[in-house]
Amino acid sequence: MKLRIIPMLASLALCGLSFTAAAEDKYVTIGTGGQTGVYYVVGQSICRLVNRDTAKTGIKCTAPSTGGSVANLNAIKAGDQNMGVAQSDQQYNAYKGEGAFKEAGPWADLRAVFGVHPEVFTVVARADSGIKAFDDLKGKRVNIGNPGSGQRATMDAVMQAKGWTNADFQLASELKSAEQAQALCDNKIDAMVFVVGHPSGSIQEATTSCDTIIVPVTGAEVDALVESKPYYAKSSIKGGVYKGSDTDVESFGVVATFVSSTASDNETIYQVVKAVFDNFGRFKKLHPAFENLKEENMLKDGLSAPLHDGAVKYYKEKGWM
Repeated sequence: MKLRIIPMLASLALCGLSFTAAAEDKYVTIGTGGQTGVYYVVGQSICRLVNRDTAKTGIKCTAPSTGGSVANLNAIKAGDQNMGVAQSDQQYNAYKGEGAFKEAGPWADLRAVFGVHPEVFTVVARADSGIKAFDDLKGKRVNIGNPGSGQRATMDAVMQAKGWTNADFQLASELKSAEQAQALCDNKIDAMVFVVGHPSGSIQEATTSCDTIIVPVTGAEVDALVESKPYYAKSSIKGGVYKGSDTDVESFGVVATFVSSTASDNETIYQVVKAVFDNFGRFKKLHPAFENLKEENMLKDGLSAPLHDGAVKYYKEKGWM
């Protein structure tokens, strides 16, 4: 009997050890955006680096596709996500309680982690639509973006600056970013807007699947909008990046930012930041939009909320603060 009991006890002990190890694992979720956008790549890239060290840190990371900036910020606040990617204007609005977050009020517990890549407000139109300038969108079928996305929030800001409403379009569709390129080339819409880092898979799909042009976003109203907000800056889409656009196209933009809240513990944020910056060369190779990133800019560009204490710990260790 004793010989039979010992293996059983050993087996139970091993089971106990495995249950203990599993209990120590920490699962974190990063909100991203549409699967053809750069936000999805940001989240997937961060998770890839974090998961390389799971055996040491116990942190397991997932980065599902989501509705975008506003949806990510709301999900973090609700406790449904630990971290997420958000446009700098939406980070500002969430922290201050403005724009899409006016009804909810200021969110004091929002925390910035780092800035990522610049994003340009990009308008792509069918070549046969007659659209040559932003004002030509009036009376056309335009995808203004899904509610909860950063592209929609920025489009709303531009429309407000111009005194437009949805009624100014023949159709104001609310497709997600992953759906709009196909809709454009299927002639279901005349134009689409996207706030995105370049090169973008969604813009690439649109410009290679049908004849398109990238439309400049300029004018007095746009100039006034950029000057009125600290998170906007003049920008452009470089010529030659996409088929049909050989010269630079003027617009304005924001910065993609990585955010969390005080609900995420310092050690978890520290390990996530460490995974990115200890492997910064590898991170920069994961998407062309990351190629020109510099650590010093990522600690300040587009950040309106206070830095998370876990991020501050790492930055101080590196001597960056």
